Formats: sequence, structure tokens, C-alpha cells
Amino acid sequence: MKPTREAAKFKLRRMSRSDIDQVHALEERIFPTPWTRKSYEFELERNPASEQWVIEAWAEHSEWVIIAYSVCWRLGDELHIANLAVSPGFRRRGLGRRLLHHVLARAARKGMRSATLEVRSGNQAARALYASFGFEVVGKRKRYYSNNGEDALLMQLAQLDPVALDAEQGQQAERA
Repeated sequence: MKPTREAAKFKLRRMSRSDIDQVHALEERIFPTPWTRKSYEFELERNPASEQWVIEAWAEHSEWVIIAYSVCWRLGDELHIANLAVSPGFRRRGLGRRLLHHVLARAARKGMRSATLEVRSGNQAARALYASFGFEVVGKRKRYYSNNGEDALLMQLAQLDPVALDAEQGQQAERA
């Protein structure tokens, strides 16, 4: 059962192996070249540099349904956001912002100094979200996406600032 958009309650937590089917199904709905189930199994079970998170919405009939997720890698003192997605029916509700803030704040608390990611050049909504946190385009990967040859923009947040992230969290609370 899918949760209704208006009545949803949300919970952010670590991804578990039992989440893979839901995450993968969502991935297949969102991305033209989705990660495989085996990719998520690897991230959860064999990649010590990986952290995975999900946001669930409370659905009717007393069940939680995954509506957003992320996979991030700790690379020395840098966080790399490998995957971050929100179900189309739950976009523009601050969930991507909440998830991004969470992974950046955790990274800052763990002493990471910067963050990077790749984003489709045509994904204006994602680019605007990342820019709102201070990410800047620092490079381009030509024809990075195999399904249509679209370029990827390499974006970097040069300084993970815990004070700024705390201020962002306060602004999120005011908007809620």
C-alpha cells in the first residue's frame, strides 16, 4: 500500500538488508540505469566505506514504506554521495533536503572536510538542492550516463561546516 502524500509521517533510519527490495523497486522507477540488487547488497555487507539511509512514510494499514534513500562513501576526509533519491510522489516536501542534511552533518561530525557528487546536467531540481547547501560545479564528465549520453556535473562542497549545517537544521525546523 502506498502512503498518501497528505497524511504521511516520516522516519529517517539506516538502510538494512530487508530494505533492498523496496529500495531497488524505487530505484528502477526513478533512474533509467538503476543500480542492481547486488550493488545494494555489496554496499550494505561488504563496503566498509559505505553508509546507507532511508526515509520511510507511514502508510495506511500500519506499514512503513521507503520513499527516499541515499548511499554515501567515506573517502579519507571526503564524503562522496553516490546515490540520493526521493520517490516522485514525495518530492518538493523537503525530504531530499532532510536526507542530504543528515548525511552531510554526519560526515562533518566524523571529521570529513568536503563532499562531492555527480548529477545529471539536466536535473535542475537536484542541482538547485545541492547548490542550496553550497555545492559548486567543479567539473564535467562528458557523456557519463550510458542510457542517453548526458553529461554528469561533478559538484563539490569544498568545506563541510558543522556550524552552517546546524543553522540549516534550524531553518528546516522553522519550515516544518
